[in-house]
Amino acid sequence: MPDLPAAHRLRVGRYAEASRIYLLTTNTHQRKPIFKDFPLGRLVVDQFRNAQNSGLANSLAWVVMPDHFHWLVELQQGSLSELMQKTKSLSTKAVRQVTGDCSPLWQRGFHDRALRQEEDLVKMARYVVANPLRAGLVEKLGDYPLWDAIWV
Repeated sequence: MPDLPAAHRLRVGRYAEASRIYLLTTNTHQRKPIFKDFPLGRLVVDQFRNAQNSGLANSLAWVVMPDHFHWLVELQQGSLSELMQKTKSLSTKAVRQVTGDCSPLWQRGFHDRALRQEEDLVKMARYVVANPLRAGLVEKLGDYPLWDAIWV
């Protein structure tokens, strides 16, 4: 394998299948806690909903943390790279419109994990939405405003 930066190495050999379920994760640029400002986090949530409404992916569970997000999706059409590029691009545009800050919002690349059919999706969704509890941001899940799951 060529010696590529980590963000590019993630893309080597990536293959996306429609109707397959993936856990997607990406970080803010330099892990800045931009989404401690919850209204800015809602702009990312809007893009999760936009992806669903446009038929790109079914959102099963998600959480927007101060410096990253986890998104459990069933890919409907296109590729993971296209889904993430659109989500990151449109959320960057929305955040810039509100803040006037033109610095980078997201790190390059993303991490994906394809789930096997036999894996417990509800267990994975619980893992995703419990992120704020594990990070010590809240004492009860319901106290964190930037998460959702279809099973709740």
